[in-house]
Amino acid sequence: MKKLFRALGALTLAASAFAAASSASSAFAADKVVLGVAIPTATHGFTGGIVWWANEAKKELEKAHPDLKIIVKTAAGAPEQANQLQDLVTVNKINALVIFPFESASLTQPVMQAKKKGVYVTVVDRGLTDTSAQDAYVAGDNTAFGKLPAEYLAKSLNGKGDIVALRGIPTTLDNERWAAFEGVMKQHPDIKILDAKYANWNRDDAFKVMQDYLTRFKHIDAVWAADDDMMIGVLKAIDQAHRTDIKEVFGGAGSKEAVKRIMDGDKLVKADVSYSPKFIYDAIKLTAEARLKGDKLPPTTIIPSVLITKDNAKQFYYPNSPF
Repeated sequence: MKKLFRALGALTLAASAFAAASSASSAFAADKVVLGVAIPTATHGFTGGIVWWANEAKKELEKAHPDLKIIVKTAAGAPEQANQLQDLVTVNKINALVIFPFESASLTQPVMQAKKKGVYVTVVDRGLTDTSAQDAYVAGDNTAFGKLPAEYLAKSLNGKGDIVALRGIPTTLDNERWAAFEGVMKQHPDIKILDAKYANWNRDDAFKVMQDYLTRFKHIDAVWAADDDMMIGVLKAIDQAHRTDIKEVFGGAGSKEAVKRIMDGDKLVKADVSYSPKFIYDAIKLTAEARLKGDKLPPTTIIPSVLITKDNAKQFYYPNSPF
């Protein structure tokens, strides 16, 4: 638009004012969208998937939209991510942001500062402590993440049996999942939850927790691992203990390993629930295409969690993804 105005410098003041008014009426949609993506570094399977899907979004969306530039930044900690936000605003001149906060509390103010400078903000998964710092929120369905496995296991066990559970990290996200799981199980009094301990969404920690369960409980019918990384640790412990009483291990998030096991007819991993890191791709796509049109997203968008079984597993299998 600036080049156009320079070329028309000879026009009268009235004509220039009219052109400026016309430009203003078309608002954001006429300008190039420079979208910053701030995400954690790939330290484990899920965040590896986040990074992979973010770069897939950059590659595909920039090819489809010449007026779109996407800048992806990964951070190993909250202070680094806060510094990256400042650079994205002041150096890269972004006008839209999609952020998967490394931490909720410490990133709220840096995100708020970006928003105050006119940046459109979409927060993904880990909510901020002050929602006024964001324009939109995109996340997976944490209630369904806990509810679907509980309903599946209750049916699989015919409403009777002994279950152990592994939880993630003490967070509101984990609390939502556990409350949903426990809520379903309360409707099945003949299913007993023997114990539920935190294993920090970590394979090694899950291995240790499951070893403890196997030592303490001589009979276990099923395990809700509540995460596919933790599921791997659980399976390793069961294998080493040579336990044959366990009929099912249910993970969570729809990793390619879990989905492949389901497709191949694994004797213990028969189902999973989707909570794919692909939601960062969805958030970037939704935000970019809305801003290119000058539109806004709804305040909250929840990406549904779906029960994955052998019947639909192929739809959730992404072999090129690191997760």
